Amino acid sequence: MKSGKGADADDPNEDGGETMIKTRSAPPTLEIVEHRVGGGLGSGGGGSTSFNQPWREMTPGSGSGHGGSSGRRGGREPPEKRLTLFALRLAVLEKAASGLGKLDFAWATVVLLGGFASDLTITDFWCITVILVGEGARVFSRSHELEWQHHATLTSTAGSALRTSSRFFRHVARAIFKPRATAASLARVRAVQFQRQIVDMMKQRTWHAPDVPLLPYTGWVFVSKKISRLLNWLQVLSAFACVALSVMRLWKQDFEDQDKDNMRPALLLFYTLALLEASLFLLEKVYWWWKMSVRKLLDQVSGECELGPYGLVSLKRFFYDAYSQCIDGSIFDGIKMDLVTFAEDLILSDFLDEQLIGVRILQQLATSKGSARDTLRKLGTNPRSIERVVEMLNWRRPEEEEVRQCAAEVVSKLAGKRQNALRVSGIPGAIESIMSLLYTGRAAPKSSTITTKGAAAAEPDRMYDYLQFNLLGLRILKKLAWDHDNCGKIGNARGLLAKIVEFSHASQALLLNPSATDSQVRVVKRALQVIKMLVYTTGATGKTLRRDVAENVFTVSNLRGVLQHGHQHMELQKLAMDILTGMAMDQRANETIAGTGGVVKLLLSIFFNAQELELGCEAGEALAMLALESETSCLAILKARSDVVDPLVSALECHDARCLNAMRLLRNLCAYSGEEHRTRLSAVTKAMPAVPRATMTGHSKILEVSVGLTTQICRFMDGEQFAAELRGAGLDERAYVQRLAGILRQYKYPEVTAPRMRRFVVQQLIWLMTSSPRRGGGGGGFAELLRDRELGMERLLEAIADTTSEVECYHVFSGSVPISRHRESFSAIVETALHLVTGDGGGSSEGSFG
Repeated sequence: MKSGKGADADDPNEDGGETMIKTRSAPPTLEIVEHRVGGGLGSGGGGSTSFNQPWREMTPGSGSGHGGSSGRRGGREPPEKRLTLFALRLAVLEKAASGLGKLDFAWATVVLLGGFASDLTITDFWCITVILVGEGARVFSRSHELEWQHHATLTSTAGSALRTSSRFFRHVARAIFKPRATAASLARVRAVQFQRQIVDMMKQRTWHAPDVPLLPYTGWVFVSKKISRLLNWLQVLSAFACVALSVMRLWKQDFEDQDKDNMRPALLLFYTLALLEASLFLLEKVYWWWKMSVRKLLDQVSGECELGPYGLVSLKRFFYDAYSQCIDGSIFDGIKMDLVTFAEDLILSDFLDEQLIGVRILQQLATSKGSARDTLRKLGTNPRSIERVVEMLNWRRPEEEEVRQCAAEVVSKLAGKRQNALRVSGIPGAIESIMSLLYTGRAAPKSSTITTKGAAAAEPDRMYDYLQFNLLGLRILKKLAWDHDNCGKIGNARGLLAKIVEFSHASQALLLNPSATDSQVRVVKRALQVIKMLVYTTGATGKTLRRDVAENVFTVSNLRGVLQHGHQHMELQKLAMDILTGMAMDQRANETIAGTGGVVKLLLSIFFNAQELELGCEAGEALAMLALESETSCLAILKARSDVVDPLVSALECHDARCLNAMRLLRNLCAYSGEEHRTRLSAVTKAMPAVPRATMTGHSKILEVSVGLTTQICRFMDGEQFAAELRGAGLDERAYVQRLAGILRQYKYPEVTAPRMRRFVVQQLIWLMTSSPRRGGGGGGFAELLRDRELGMERLLEAIADTTSEVECYHVFSGSVPISRHRESFSAIVETALHLVTGDGGGSSEGSFG
């Protein structure tokens, strides 16, 4: 009846994990279909499961994990490849221009000035000199100018696109093209704010590169950003001068000295190379201006990458890194870069400003539908990057708040992938780092109220958003808890379980306040989801966790508060009841729940009176689990309501999903309440008309529980009364016996979805044999009917004796691990039934109906 480890309820598609029970009632057939959203208990897989049946646990390699997302938008190329391709093309133009410039410089110095210096006319001499000075300054200063521009992309506060030499053309573009829309302007304002934030971080301990004074006693005149602008202008002006002089000399070609045969071709070659070099340089600038200022390449890529308003700052830095690699090394070095690798390099930096840019890129890519899958796969295979983002969770200084929040969101997305979750939890101290997100900013432990935004007693001058970090920490824990081993690590972390239970407290004022913030309610919800996943953990780890959760003195009282005041928050109530159901598997926890005042009474009230069918079903299953093999809990249920049996019997006639849990609860009350309550429980015989009809028409779970309830009802009557009740329900003895035989034929082997089906049927056969009314002339007593050779009951029992399984010897399962064993083995029960059918055992044995 329960969902598996509680689904992630923070996204629209992550609210799974709760029970959805649909009914189809078409008289006289009663059919209850249980459907799971988010998978079976503890597995994360699909299927309808409950504690009353075993289920398979998903292994790390048995699926794609949970929380997966689609790839890059149907196979489209990563948008940042457009930037690296642009950087490569610019590098081709730059290197071609630089190569031609160096060749022209060498040609002029070695050939012209070295061989024909005295023969050159005054015009050619000065043209060559001007061109050489301009080319030399332009070629040999490009690397330094690029370095300054690179710093400017990281620290510029102007909010414009790129501070490059293309500024000359930007004024022309503004005169031709209209400004962008208001949305784009708002995005640029946010980008400016982000740039200023980066600058403030840099100025804390280091110089801001564009504002560094290069010469002493010059003030603001010789700062690096002004020198960079000056170099840009000089390069553009020298290129124009070079083009003008080269074209003028090539047009006139008035080289006067004809005695030197080689002077004319040498000058023609020099001016041609100079013209080509300057033209390529200007072509590069025009291409840059066109792509950046007119086509808005950075804005386009930022939009396609879904980097948000801060994407421009990040992409400028990425582009310059790619361009620098193309310039400094091979032109193909830059195209090997991608945003994920770039961001990973930045978060490993020692500078907070670079770490902020890097973790922001990872956060945006990891939360983008188009790139999340590829980003998380690549990030998850880099141990150093995972260790760094986990380490960032411990950064608590006010200036590191944004870095910490982005890192927490990245870790949350990483934990959504099963393999990545194992890598995250495998880092030493990772659980403790995640636990640091649960700090509430108060010296004393929280006991009665939910932490509110800005509650920072330790730092009154800083409005630190603790609540947001609490939500992120609980979300990470919830995703990590999908894995069995991680649940053990969470339980073993000192103080973490108590902290989670602390967040599960919701005061009456919060639950009844219609204006309460969604964040406050979500804190409680996520804490309950984590606790649910822990108590649903399978095997020995789950047993330990259930006991540890129950031993916390606040757990059950917190759940009681949610049940009592959470009428406006049905999801919280369902989670609370799921937790109680899981805890009830442990005997000590079961007694703790039953001994906490008001819990059983609230569950009964919800079960009988809840308007939401699903809510009532959750309460019914919690009660049924509490009553299973627990005389203490059965007594608490009987004390909570004096007439509890009558409404339970009435629920059987409703033909809805509550019928299943009403049957389970009635059976457990009759089986485990003790003989002193036999008189009160005798009213269960009123259920006889409904229960036999369910046996005749039901299947699967409803059939299993109806037969099991019949075995308990029969303890309060004899064979004659039972036969009379069957006739009152419109059935006869032969039809009932044939139905039991048909069930055994249908379930030739143990069925995982109904593991107690054959046990209950055989127990009922034993009661029919031992309580059968004796009739003269073979008038149809149950014993005679069961021994009828045409029925073939003996052969059926012999076949069952050969196919008994351990799965039929237990009440409750935690995954594939059984928890509560039946008092008598199934093999012994079958052997008893065989003896009775064959006549060897007489009529003295009644078998065990527990």
